[in-house]
Amino acid sequence: MPLLICFLVALLAAAAVALWPLWVRRRRARIAGLPFPPAWRRLLRRHVPLVARLPARHQLRLKGLMQVFLAEKPIIGCRGLRVTDEMRVTIAALACLPLLGATRGLYPELRQVLLYPGAFIVERPVAESGGVLSDQRRVLAGESWSQGQVLLAWDEVQRGAATPGDGHNVVIHEFAHQLDQAGGPANGAPALPTAEAYRRWSTVMRNEFDALRWRLARQDLSGSGLIDAYAATDPAEFFAVVSELFFERPIELAAQHPALYGEMRGFYRLDPAGW
Repeated sequence: MPLLICFLVALLAAAAVALWPLWVRRRRARIAGLPFPPAWRRLLRRHVPLVARLPARHQLRLKGLMQVFLAEKPIIGCRGLRVTDEMRVTIAALACLPLLGATRGLYPELRQVLLYPGAFIVERPVAESGGVLSDQRRVLAGESWSQGQVLLAWDEVQRGAATPGDGHNVVIHEFAHQLDQAGGPANGAPALPTAEAYRRWSTVMRNEFDALRWRLARQDLSGSGLIDAYAATDPAEFFAVVSELFFERPIELAAQHPALYGEMRGFYRLDPAGW
C-alpha cells in the first residue's frame, strides 16, 4: 500500500508538471482578453506617447501583454515611494514593447520590479591591482539583475516615456538586458533560433561594436553619432542601447546602420521603421 501511494503521488506530481504550462497559457489568455481599463487607456495616451505610433494590431496586443505583466510582476516602491497606476501602466507598456513581435514568454525569470523615486546607489566588488577586492559605489537610473529583479528610477522612467524620439529609454534598456539574461549572464547575444542566426548576429554586432569603439578611440565624432558612447562599454550594453534606438529612432537606425537594424528586426520580429 505505501508503494502504491508513492506511485500515485508521483503520478499526480508528473501530471501537474505537464499540465502547468497549459494552465498558465489559459490563465494568461483569459487575463489578456479582459477589457482594458479606460483609466489605463487615458494614462497611456497622456504618459506613453510612443504607444500611439504602433499599428492598431500591436496596440491591442500590447494592452493584453500589459494586463498579464501587471497581474504577474509586482512593482514595489522603494525609499518610501508609493506606486501609482501611472507608474504601473508606464512601466508595463515600455517593458512589454520588446515582446510584441515574438512569442518568447513574459520575462520568465523576472520576479519583481523595484522602483526608486530617483537615482539609486549599488555596491559591487571590483578587483584592483594585486587582486584585492574593494566595493565600488555606482549611482544608477536602472539595472537588470539575473536573480529576477529589475531596478528603475521613476524620474528617468518618466523622462524616457515622455520623450520617445530621443533614443533614451531606461525601461526598454533594462528589459533588453532581461532578454539577454534569459538562460545566463548578459553578453549581447540573446536567444536566437539557429546556429546560422548566431553567426550572422555575432558578425554584425562585432563589426558595429568594434567600429563604435574605434571611432571613440580616435575621438572621431564626425559622421554617425547615433549610437551613444555608453554602448561601447561591452557587448551587453551595446545590445541594450541599440534596442532603445530600435524602438525610439528606428528610421535613423535603419538608414545609418542597415545591417544592425536588420538583425534587431529579426530578433524582435518587428519593423518599427515602417510604423
